[in-house]
Amino acid sequence: MVNWKSPEEIANDGVAFSRFMHTLLGVYIWEWFTSLPFDWQYLSGKKPFRWPLIFYFLNRYFLLIALIGISVALNVTKPIDCQALYTFNQLFGNAAIGLASINLSLRTIAVWSRNLCVVIPLVVVIMGHWSLLLHGVLLKAEWTGAGGCAITSTDNTVLAATFIYSMCFDFTVLMLTGYKLVFRAPSATRVGRSMLVTLIFGDGLIYFVIAFLSNLLATIFMLLNLNAVMSIIANVPAAVASTIVACRAVRRLSKYTSEGPDFLGTTVASTLAFRTTTTSAAPPKRPKVATNGLSAVDGVHVQMETFESPGGFVEYDAMGNVIKGSPDSMFDHDPEAQHIRDEFKRPPY
Repeated sequence: MVNWKSPEEIANDGVAFSRFMHTLLGVYIWEWFTSLPFDWQYLSGKKPFRWPLIFYFLNRYFLLIALIGISVALNVTKPIDCQALYTFNQLFGNAAIGLASINLSLRTIAVWSRNLCVVIPLVVVIMGHWSLLLHGVLLKAEWTGAGGCAITSTDNTVLAATFIYSMCFDFTVLMLTGYKLVFRAPSATRVGRSMLVTLIFGDGLIYFVIAFLSNLLATIFMLLNLNAVMSIIANVPAAVASTIVACRAVRRLSKYTSEGPDFLGTTVASTLAFRTTTTSAAPPKRPKVATNGLSAVDGVHVQMETFESPGGFVEYDAMGNVIKGSPDSMFDHDPEAQHIRDEFKRPPY
C-alpha cells in the first residue's frame, strides 16, 4: 500500500503536480488565444462595453495570471519568497472560481428580469461564497533544498467547504434559471421555439455539469487528505473548467447583440431583448400617397412615393414572447388589410 505521507511519495506527487499544471496552462492559453478576437471587439470599441463584461474579463485574466504564477513557482531555480508567490496564486485562482459563478448568476438575474426576490438572495450567497474563497487563500509554502517551491500546509476543511459551497451555488443558480424558463414562463408550452431560452438553458446545464463534476473531484481529494500536494491537485482543474465554460457561455450570448438579444441591456421591461430587424432604429415608414388638386386642363395628377416596409421586425422579451411587431399587429395599422381567420383558411393558405 502506498504511503502517501512519505517524503518520496510527496516528491513524486510534486513532479506530477508540476507537469499537470503545465498541461493546464497550455490548455487555457489555447482557449484564451482562440477567443482573443471577441475581447478585442470590446477593448477597441467596435462593440459597446456593458458592465457585466467586467466579470467576464476579470474571470479570464485572473485565471491566466494565476496559472502563470503557478508555472513560475514550479520553475524557479533560485530562492524566492514562496509564501508570497503561492498566496498571490491562490488569491487569483480563488477569485476566478468566484467570478465564474457570478457569470452564471448574471444570466439568472436577467431571466428573472432583476426580480429583487431573486437578486437579493443571490447577492447574499455570492458574498458568502467570496468570504470562503478569500479565507481559503491561507496556506504555507517553503523553498525546498532540491529547488523550487512546495506547499507544506493547507487548511483542507476550509478548502473542502469552499468547493462544496460552490457546487451548491451552481446547483441553486441552475434550478432558478430552469424553473423560470420552463415552469414560470408564459410561453412555457412553446419554450423550444425560443432560441434565447434554448441558448441560456443549454449553457446553464452544461456549465452546471462540468462545474459540479470538477468541484466534486476537488472536494474528494481534499477530504481524502492524502498529503499536502494531493489535497489541492484538483483545485486548479476545477477553476480552469469552470472559467472556460462560463466564459464561453458569455461569448455565445453576446454574439447575438446586434442580431439577437441585447446583452443585459438597461431597459426596464426586460434585460434581454431579441431583435430580428436589420434596419435602423427609426420607426418603419408606410407608403405615402400625395394627390394634387383638380385642374381643368391637366386633369388629375397622382404621385406615389413607395418605401419598402421592413420585413421581420419582431422583438421578443427574455422569455421568448413577442412584445413588438408581431404578425397580427400589422393588421392594426393597415385598414385595408384582411386578417385570415383559421376557420376560413383554404388552400393556398
